[in-house]
Amino acid sequence: MILELLGGNLAHGLLLGGVYGLATMGLSLIFGVINVVNVGHGQFIMVGAFVAQTMFTALGLSPLIAIPAAFVIGMALGFFFFYTVIRRLVEAPELTTLLATFAIGILLEEIAKLIFGADFRGYNWGLGKIELAITTIPLSKIYAFVGSIVIALFLYLWFSKTRLGTAVRAVIEDSEGARVCGVNVDWIYALSFAIGIGLTVMSGVLLTMFIPVGINPYMGGTYTLKAFVIAVLGGLSSPYGAFFAGLIFGLIENGAYVLFAQIPGVAPFSLTVSLAFWMLFFLLLLKPTGLLGK
Repeated sequence: MILELLGGNLAHGLLLGGVYGLATMGLSLIFGVINVVNVGHGQFIMVGAFVAQTMFTALGLSPLIAIPAAFVIGMALGFFFFYTVIRRLVEAPELTTLLATFAIGILLEEIAKLIFGADFRGYNWGLGKIELAITTIPLSKIYAFVGSIVIALFLYLWFSKTRLGTAVRAVIEDSEGARVCGVNVDWIYALSFAIGIGLTVMSGVLLTMFIPVGINPYMGGTYTLKAFVIAVLGGLSSPYGAFFAGLIFGLIENGAYVLFAQIPGVAPFSLTVSLAFWMLFFLLLLKPTGLLGK
């Protein structure tokens, strides 16, 4: 019975891990290009969740339609915050950018609270389920997982096959060398920040397919923590490492919940949340460059 429950949770964890990975790709991209750690990361995921919920309940549109809309909104937010805040802090000390992105996160939370209120919201997108021997998986979760893979592959092709993608990789390797070669580094900074935020907001739409009733303005904090653990696991400046690390983290998180539930007198959910802190602690001690970092 325990093995069957564990297998089912691992299957769900793998699907959720794909969304975690996509969400963390934005965080890793921003750090890799402009060396800014976005501690307001989870609040942009929250924005995507509200985009999906609003488009479904108010406009009657499928969450799949909300994915490109969320990306466009995220890109717009990325350009706005870059040119109003981040551009002035690119060469500033790390603490300055930490405080700035923290303030951006609080601003997003309070704007969301002002518009939507502080109560939990959600929506019910019933598409049916797939019955497996060990578990039942809603089709919406499979769509979210497939969507995260498609978006990650598209980003990989964009990096590998386009001039802009090559310019971004050049800036990651050596910004001054790229500038000497004629790359508009300031524009690449802005574009990379916008794409990173766009990916993050888009992942919030996919996340609602796993937590359809858990949407509220203050949901972002937990996902910021998870994103940092995943980013360190995959290599903080490696977007591709972040995606694969997200799959690993999803498996560990869901598998650990089943194992913790077998311990008498403990709260498995609380232990699972604390697991992220312990993973981050040991990763920083043992391999701070991550699995795929250099």
